[in-house]
Amino acid sequence: MSYIQHKSEESLEDYLETILILSKRLSVVRSIDVATELNFSKPSVSVAMKNLKNREYITVSKEGYLYLTETGKKIAESVYERHTLLTDWLVHLGVDPRIASSDACKMEHDITPESYEAMKKCILSVLGRS
Repeated sequence: MSYIQHKSEESLEDYLETILILSKRLSVVRSIDVATELNFSKPSVSVAMKNLKNREYITVSKEGYLYLTETGKKIAESVYERHTLLTDWLVHLGVDPRIASSDACKMEHDITPESYEAMKKCILSVLGRS
């Protein structure tokens, strides 16, 4: 995968994760909510939402509400789990929570499933959640 393709997939995962997080806080999620949350321009988010819809990761109601499809939700939940676990681990190690979250966001996209599962097992044991 080229660098540009990788960054595109990373961006896609961030959008799906954001929709998931917003859906836990808001009764409905719109593109403007995503733009506000990520501090992105409305046109940029609009293009991304069209891409997510074309890839069948989201559906958009006639009112403009965004809903994750089963596939989109699966990806979003996986990314969110990685983000949360890695953030908690870094905070446990003494990293400032904001820095930990930012670093976790970078790591969550690049780690292989095999390495993540090995780390997850160790981290959960260290954090007393196994």
